[in-house]
Amino acid sequence: MQDWCRKIVNTKWFDRFILGVILAAAAVVGLETDRDIVARHGDLLYALDAMILGIFVVEALMKMAQHGRHFRRYFDDPWNIFDFTIVAVCLLPLGGPYVAVIRLARVLRTLRLISNIPRLQLLVSALIHSLPSMVYVGMLLGILFYVYAVLGVFLFGANDPGHFGTLPRAMMTLIRIVTLEDWTDVMYIQVFSSELIEPELAGTTDLPVEPRGQPILGAIYCISFVLLGTMIMLNLFIGVIINSMKEAQDERAAMERKRNEAAFGHISIADELHLMEAQFLKLQEQLIRVRTMARVEDKGKNSAGV
Repeated sequence: MQDWCRKIVNTKWFDRFILGVILAAAAVVGLETDRDIVARHGDLLYALDAMILGIFVVEALMKMAQHGRHFRRYFDDPWNIFDFTIVAVCLLPLGGPYVAVIRLARVLRTLRLISNIPRLQLLVSALIHSLPSMVYVGMLLGILFYVYAVLGVFLFGANDPGHFGTLPRAMMTLIRIVTLEDWTDVMYIQVFSSELIEPELAGTTDLPVEPRGQPILGAIYCISFVLLGTMIMLNLFIGVIINSMKEAQDERAAMERKRNEAAFGHISIADELHLMEAQFLKLQEQLIRVRTMARVEDKGKNSAGV
């Protein structure tokens, strides 16, 4: 039984079948949002939903059975825990005010696409790994927002109190600018003064207005914030995610090697090739260093001889 389950679970057609069932579950949940379809074909949709849930239960049991007595190894994989939790919640006999919980669990079954597609797992793992670094990038972005908001109040608060009259308004204006939503309108108000701009663009405010255009400061302020807030910060986020992708790939490769060692007592041929490739690259780097040092020594000896 154990070997039979292992052979089936580890086949490509089984993964593709489960992937198709997940897509079908997503389609059924989407159809249930249409009241007319539910009124006409509600019984069919509920029957399909019950069949899909039964397939997910069988899948979980087979993945546990492939480990035999050590079925707890099924829960060593966080993605298996995620799948099992969703299926378990769908099986709970909840009703009345708890119907929303069942519906939420049925919607979350669509997220099983992530656990069924390794590339998506890698992306999610990379995002999770990048969270600590994202916090620091967010802190840097917060400091940038605060500095520019204070400068905006001091420089443009009198001319444009609708956007820079107070610190909270200035922060909201900077959020608008960083999303590139009509940010040029805000810049034109500071460049040409608020009295030359249409009233609806300046925003409503109870604060007194002292129209005064600042062509140089207004342009420098808005353009520099757009460059810093969108271009540089975006590149920082991308850099953090790319670095996290590399870490997630290395962690996944290490986990695969451990699984192969635990299951078969040795690593796979692919893992051996990967290790040999890594060792070859290290040797190649050392060889380049040795050649470089030899050339430097030869040049030193030749210059000393001359």
